[in-house]
Formats: sequence, C-alpha cells, structure tokens
Amino acid sequence: MTRNFLATIDPSRFTGPVFTPDDPGYAEEIAGFQTAYTHRPDVVVGALDAEDVRVAVEYAARQGLPIAVQATGHGLSVAADGGVLISTRRMDTVTVDPHTRSAWIGAGVRAGALVEAAAVHGLAPLTGSSPSVGVVGYLLGGGVGLLAREFGYAADHVRAIELVTADGRRRTLTPADELFGAVLGTGGNFGVVTGIEVGLVPVTEVYGGRLIFDTPLVDTVLDRWRTWTATLPDTLTSTVAVLTYPDIPPVPAPLRGRHVASVRIAFDGPAAEGERLVAPLRAIGDRLHDDLRTMPYTASHTIHSDPDFPHAYAATNALLGELTAGAIAALRAQTAPGGPVDAVVDIRHLGGAMRRGTGIAVDHRAAEYVVRVITGAGPGAVAPTGLASVREALAPWTIGHSLSFLYGAGAAADAAQTAAGYTADTYARLTALKTAADPANLFRHNRNLAPA
Repeated sequence: MTRNFLATIDPSRFTGPVFTPDDPGYAEEIAGFQTAYTHRPDVVVGALDAEDVRVAVEYAARQGLPIAVQATGHGLSVAADGGVLISTRRMDTVTVDPHTRSAWIGAGVRAGALVEAAAVHGLAPLTGSSPSVGVVGYLLGGGVGLLAREFGYAADHVRAIELVTADGRRRTLTPADELFGAVLGTGGNFGVVTGIEVGLVPVTEVYGGRLIFDTPLVDTVLDRWRTWTATLPDTLTSTVAVLTYPDIPPVPAPLRGRHVASVRIAFDGPAAEGERLVAPLRAIGDRLHDDLRTMPYTASHTIHSDPDFPHAYAATNALLGELTAGAIAALRAQTAPGGPVDAVVDIRHLGGAMRRGTGIAVDHRAAEYVVRVITGAGPGAVAPTGLASVREALAPWTIGHSLSFLYGAGAAADAAQTAAGYTADTYARLTALKTAADPANLFRHNRNLAPA
C-alpha cells in the first residue's frame, strides 16, 4: 500500500510520468544495471526536463522525504527505502559545440551516446571503459577515463553544472562558485544535476586492446607490469586484471575456465610507438589473446569489454602510493585461486595529469595506482565476505580509497567510509557546505556527507 501523503502529489505538474508502487511500470522504472538490490521509493518521477526535477525536489522537501537519483543504476550504493526517486534516464539530449570543444549533456546521457556525438566533430570525451554508464554519475565521482594519465580526471574538464538544490532552486554553477568544486567528486550529495557542460579533447583514434596471458605467467605479468608502468609516458594509460573466466559457451573457447592476467592498453599516439612501448610485455611469453591495434575512439570500449548486461556485484578498492612487490604478494595471498576471496582484481595505473588538482573534490591525487577487487554481491546490501580482508592486506600501502569504485554493499556506507575518500581538510569543508546547502540531508542515498 502507498502511504497517505502520496495523495498530495499532483502528477499534472510533471511533464514526465509519475509512479507509485501499485502502478504498472513502477518495477521497470526502478530497475537498473545493479541487480543486487534496488531502490524501493514511495514515488518515482520519470523526469523529462529540469523543471520536472525541480518540482520533484520541491515536493520531497515539503514532505520531508529523502531523494534518490538514478539514470542507469551502475553506481547504486545506498538504496532508497521510501522517499522520492527521480529517474533521469529520459533526459538524454547531447549538444556538441566543436568551436569550444565542449558538449552539453542531459542527466540521462550514456557514455556511448556522447562518444558517438563527439566523434562526428573529430572530438572525444574522457569516458571510461563502459559505454552504458551514465556520464553525469561518472563525472560526479571524478571519472577515471581510458586516457586519464594524459588528460586527468574527467571531472577536471567540467565547465558548468545545472543543479537543483535542496531548496528547490535551479542553479547554474561555474568554477567561480564554491559549490561547483563540491559537487564534482561527491556523487550527488548537493542536489540533482540536470545537465553538465564538459570539455572534449581532439582525439579520434587510440592504439590499444588487450594482451591476455595464461595461468603460468600470471605472477610474472603482475611483476613485469608493475615495473613497466614506471617507464611510461603520460600518453599511455593501462590496467591489468586478474580473473578466472567461467567455463561457459559465451566465453571464447581459448579462455574458458582459465585463470589469466589481462593487460589493457590505451595509448594516444602512433601505432609504431605503441608497439615499441608494449614490446616488454609481449616479451613475457605467449598470449592467449592479443588484439592491440589502432582503433577509432568510438571502438575504445572494446579495450576492456566490460559486461553490458545487468547483474549483481560488489567491490572495494585501495589507492596506493606505490605498487611494491610486497603489495602484489599480499593481494595474491587473498585472491589467487584457492585463496579466501574469489574475485576479479583490477589494478589501474594513475599518476600523470591525475596528480594536478583543479579545486574539485577529488582527493588522494598522489596515488599512483588503484587496486579494485570486484566480486559477486552478498545478500542484499551486505558486503561479501573477504572484501575487508583484502583492504586489511593492502593497508600498509594504502593512502585512501575512491568512493566511485565502491560498488554495492550499501550497508557499509558509513561516515568513516566516506571520510576515507577525502583528505581531512576537504572532508571538513564538504560537511560544512553540506550543512549549509542541505541541512535536512535530503540527498543521502549515496556515500553520504552528513550535515555537521
């Protein structure tokens, strides 16, 4: 049964649809990419434009209801039980200005759509590995892109933000506004973003792909990749993943059931130079798969080939000041076959332009690597067994963690977890701003910055 106060909502005030739990279409509207758990709001507003969002926020504030926001549901962290969910997936307009090398995107735009729109003009956004991720949510988390070492965090390139704040106001923020720097990196703590202007880069092609090595070479690959990354120019961004492929028909026959190391390469430069740079990796030994080549940026999502279907998952991560042989040994003791944690391990090389701060709330820029450990989800919002032990094993080298790489496990999303995503000074500044901008903590279905 819906609650009595829902009789006070007036669907005629919205251009888009409004759903309550008894309505047809409610289940489809709340569904997202993360299937471990879902929002269960009292009312869903399927926003078509910024005014729909403003009216929804105004309604929630008047009723004293918490607000959740969902475009694609990739980054669902703390699910709503009651309250108002604003679904922004219909706000999918993209406008590219080739003269200013920028794009204005609506809150529901997915990465693949932005990549395609920018490519028409010989430009590219600093998107990540998956074309189905919502761009706004990605930017609000900082955005570690395929070419992050060359260009920095994607959020460093945001030029303007259209935001609906807790008081129901529509505001346009620029870098001169204090709230601008707080919004970027805090994942929706300060309002509902309805649109963003983001800079684009003049990249049309990249040299990249995957080198996949079989089980006997996994430890050698990890050690060689660790030392190899210290020699690279900022124009090359790479990751290494260690995983065991399931033994099922959709997996290519040479990879089925195998425990492998997969090195993913994205290089903004000529193929001949890319070949020279990756030669030390090829020298490790035979590959099960090697598809390094020059590709259009529109095909760059194939470098990682992330799953494109909804599923249940959870993850933790650690930002490391350095990746030592000891850190890799500690990680392998937890996650190698037969170890206590069954997971995909993904280590990303950071540094380069990511070290340069721009006044936004993306901290721990001294990190040279981020180690992500991704597992199947535990029951509901509970963290799967083993994630905590991985974090403990990496503690001697850890300087913090990335809030945008904490997937699922919403029950663990407490103040300490959020604080570890920032330096102490940044966290104090953000909580003070939160107290002023959202004293009732309407925007709390996230890695929450609670009002002071």
